[in-house]
Amino acid sequence: MSNFKAVLISRDEDKKQSVEMTEISTDDMMEGDVTVAVEATTVNYKDGLAITGKSPVVRHWPMVPGIDFAGKVLESSNPNFAEGDDVILNGWGVGETHWGAYAERARVNGDWLIKRPDGISAKQAMSIGTAGYTAMLCVMALESHQITPDRGPVIVTGANGGVGSVAISILSKLGYHVIASTGRTDEEAFLKELGAAEIIDRNELSEPGRPMGKERWAGGVDAVGSHTLANVLGQTKYGGAIAACGLAQGFDLPATVMPFILRGVSLLGVDSVQAPKAIREMAWSRLATDLDMGKLESLTTEIGFDDLIGAASDIVEGKIRGRVVAMM
Repeated sequence: MSNFKAVLISRDEDKKQSVEMTEISTDDMMEGDVTVAVEATTVNYKDGLAITGKSPVVRHWPMVPGIDFAGKVLESSNPNFAEGDDVILNGWGVGETHWGAYAERARVNGDWLIKRPDGISAKQAMSIGTAGYTAMLCVMALESHQITPDRGPVIVTGANGGVGSVAISILSKLGYHVIASTGRTDEEAFLKELGAAEIIDRNELSEPGRPMGKERWAGGVDAVGSHTLANVLGQTKYGGAIAACGLAQGFDLPATVMPFILRGVSLLGVDSVQAPKAIREMAWSRLATDLDMGKLESLTTEIGFDDLIGAASDIVEGKIRGRVVAMM
């Protein structure tokens, strides 16, 4: 038996939530066939919701939050992994129903892991994190719908966030004309450095609008939902497509069927939590080649393990731009 440091979310009999930095025994870890020494993790919007309790993300108590990590295998009874393998985990309910990444050790189902691609360090993997991996899934979804650079501009909402910032970098490197929608227009220089060709204020999209407007973009990546997604769909060009992966504004969709039946617009749902392993591996392979690691570094802030709780609150309050990495 040995102890390790972890963030633990608990709830009392009155369902009042508390969060603390503590030590956990290896004997208390949840079941799994691979034990990993966590080397790096990150702060996603969902992690912020879990730690602040502002949304019912946690469904098992107590819970170690953190939905993704990069680390090295310590022990394995899974035939696909051996001691010393460098691995990545994204999703699969980790940090929600199974103890997650905000700890020095994690024991998980080996089927949830993939091997970290050559050329991506543990820090870079978590600079990408679930947000960046989701951005890549969105790009792949647009490509599968034949949304190519010659079709016209693409929009990225929530541009300063984790998904948005990585999506801009990937899309611009692939040759797309990227329109970035953000509530922080003072970050125009930062977004253009990532590759955005145009910046628009999110207020253009965040309020109730007409069912259909002027055709402005061939496709897009939306991490916001609600009125923003409805307005994005209503201004998508004929035959275009929007990849939707988030709900920062809300989980409602106050839209009509008009863009779908009059312009042939497609809404492409993107899930990163339970994506099949082959798709995960393809996405991470693409990230190794299609993401500018220099730009990734420019949008990444490194923090310590002890700073995770505070950073999780900051991301919910919109105080974080780009990506945050915690090194163990």
